[in-house]
Order: sequence, then structure tokens, then C-alpha cells
Amino acid sequence: MRKRVSRVFICSYTLLLIFLVFSCSSGGSDDDSVIEPPLDIIPSNLVLNIDIVGSDASNPNGDGSGKIIANASATNAVRYVLKFGNEEFQSASGSVSYTFSTEGNNTHVVSVFAYSSTGHSISTFKNVTVFVNDEPQLVWSDEFNADGAPDSSKWNFEIGNGCPDLCGWGNGESQYYTDRENNVIIENGILKIIAKKESYQGFNYTSTRMTTQDKYEFTYGKIEVRAKLPKGAGTWPAIWLLGANIDTVGWPACGEIDVMEHWGHEPTKVSSATHTPSCSGGCANTTVGNVTVGDYATEFHVYGLEWTENKLSFFLDDTFLYEYDPAVKDSSTWPFNNPHFFILNIAMGGNWFFIDPNFSESTMEIDYVRVYQ
Repeated sequence: MRKRVSRVFICSYTLLLIFLVFSCSSGGSDDDSVIEPPLDIIPSNLVLNIDIVGSDASNPNGDGSGKIIANASATNAVRYVLKFGNEEFQSASGSVSYTFSTEGNNTHVVSVFAYSSTGHSISTFKNVTVFVNDEPQLVWSDEFNADGAPDSSKWNFEIGNGCPDLCGWGNGESQYYTDRENNVIIENGILKIIAKKESYQGFNYTSTRMTTQDKYEFTYGKIEVRAKLPKGAGTWPAIWLLGANIDTVGWPACGEIDVMEHWGHEPTKVSSATHTPSCSGGCANTTVGNVTVGDYATEFHVYGLEWTENKLSFFLDDTFLYEYDPAVKDSSTWPFNNPHFFILNIAMGGNWFFIDPNFSESTMEIDYVRVYQ
């Protein structure tokens, strides 16, 4: 006899099975832990120290360079932001060097923000008074105060006539350069470069050419050379600068700056000029700084150059003569952003002029050579 099953029982049994199935499927893992967000990390113990470069008892606000070094440290900090006026710098170490440019003694606010790995920060600031001297400072000179031979730690001597590669140093010059006392000597605080008519090493004239190559080379500055020039047709004295990379790039790619150049056959005309790949000599539409100096051989004059990254300005006794600006000359071949060295010399003769047959001897006297930056 078939037993009848209650509908109520069947429904109850079905609901029980569904409950068991879902209970088992949701049981999963025993690890039901919840990942908590990281705790906030707040930096602490923020310290800001500022060192003024060149500061001492006599110069508490620095040496005039305007440079400071700011050092910040904080517990739990991973990076720092330092602010100097409107300028902002990031640093992982907390150390930043900065140079102020406002001339004189001025007080500035230096702020620092220290950040943790969670992006939280603390900050502090300090006032610092810094001295900025915008006047150029003497950085190198030779005053020629010790009688005798020139200082060998400052000067080299180029010997010979430039043969065989550049006989006459490429200009057809007639002299043989020496380092003898007959041609170069310091007396009573004056350097004397002496050109002579004499038979020596197969040549009829001697002189001196001295340079600071590999001993003093510099980029930019104010140059002053106080000198009295030789006289006599055929003399060719010069005070000039040549690019220190001449051995690798050659001339005129290295650049040449003629602070003073004089030809004895044009006795009252003194010149200043430049040589570059765009113009390395008598180029069309090129101006040089010619000036009339009637007493060039009897009185000392200061031949000057102000050399910046933007231009070259030439002076005689602080009177402006001539400016060379690459923006209007040859900006694509501007060679005057590299170190240069000094050359002092008297050449004799050249491809385009003759030496007076009655010439016997003449001297260029130099009181000092100075570089300011």
C-alpha cells in the first residue's frame, strides 16, 4: 500500500538541503581576518640648520658670494621640500645649496617641509641674513713684484719660430722667441718683453712669447692689463686670450680674444678684436675696436675686457671701446664659453707689413695682469 508523503514535510526537507548547501559553500577558509589601513605616520623632531658660506667673526653674513647650505632632518621623514623665496627644491637627504643674488645685506626666509611615507608633513622656517657683493673680486693676478725671471708657476715660454708646421707662427713673423734674460725680465716691479735685432738660431730678430696655458685658464671675468707698448715699424705687440681647447679643435674654432693689438707701422692706432669660425681675420662687415692712443709708448694705459656668457666688451682706461655680441654676430659658432689662457708677446714683422731696417730694439712694459670674477 503506497504511503502518502506530506507536502509540508517535502517543503521542509527541501529548505533544509538548501540551507546546508549554502552553509558549506560559504564556509571557505578559516582565515576571515580584515586588512586594516596603515596607521598615519607623522614626522617629528624637525630641525633646520643653515650655514652661510664664508661666515666668520669678521663677516657674519658671509663672504659676499650669497651662498648658503641648508640642512634639514626629521624623524620618520622620507623627503623634504625647501623653499627660498619663490624657489622650491626637493631633497631626499634634506640638504640643499642655494645662492641669493640681491646685492647687500638682506634677510630671507628659508622654509622646510618634511614628509613621511604616508604623505603627512610638518614644517618650520628660519630667517637668514646674507651678504651679496656684486662687485667683481680679484681671483688671479701677476703684479711682477719679484725682480728676475717671470714666475714659472704662472707662465710658460714658447720657444722658436713655429717651424716647421707654422713658420712665423702662421703669420710670416721674423722673430725667434726665447726665454733669455735678454728678451724677458722683471725689473722694479715691471715685466719687460724686449724685441731685438740680432742674429740668433738662424733668425735676425728675437723676442718673447709667454702664456698661462695649463697653468691658469678661466671662463668669464673682468681683465685688466696695465701696459706701455713698444715703438718702431715692424713691431707687433699683443695682449690676448686663446681657447684652451686649441689642441683638439684647432684655430679659430677655439676662439681668440685680442684685448690689445698694435702695429708699429700704424703707431697711434691700438686695436681690440675677436676671431671665430665665422670671422677669423679681416672679414667683410666686421668692426674691430680701433682707438687712437698718441702716448702708447710713453705712458701706461689699462687695456680691459669684460667677458660674460653673452658678450665681450673692450675698454681703454675704463672707457668703452667695442662690444662683440654673438646674438648679432655669430651665435652658431660662439667659442667664448670655454676656458681661455693668456698670451703676452711682441712679434716682429708679418705677411702684410715690413720691419724698419733701422730697428734695433724696443720693449713692452707690463705693470700687472689681473682677473676679476
